[in-house]
Amino acid sequence: MKTVTFKNFSFWQRIIINTITLLAMAGLFRNGLYISSIWTAILAAFILGILNALVKPVLHLLALPFTILTFGLFGLVINGVVLWLTAWVIGDGFKFASFGWAVFIAIIMSLVNLIISNYFSKSNQQT
Repeated sequence: MKTVTFKNFSFWQRIIINTITLLAMAGLFRNGLYISSIWTAILAAFILGILNALVKPVLHLLALPFTILTFGLFGLVINGVVLWLTAWVIGDGFKFASFGWAVFIAIIMSLVNLIISNYFSKSNQQT
């Protein structure tokens, strides 16, 4: 039986990945996500990383009953809350059309991070 391990990227590598993902999402979904500049995207990715490290674990703990009741799907809403909070911290340069868009973008960002981590973990196992 083969065990799959995912590559753990450094904080700065995650910032770069999230910056590129946010810029791509802003280009693809112009009605749902607005980013004023690349510098705002870098700042958003940086703040998102900090909030993921500090606030997200607390939110997961507080929402544990909902997460259990929804078989983990409430975690996607928590990701949306963290993105929404990032937009609130940054202000007018980074905003979502609605909370639903924040959850949708959070789901896509989670999938992108999963795919990238999976790809690099497989390429490291082959070498």
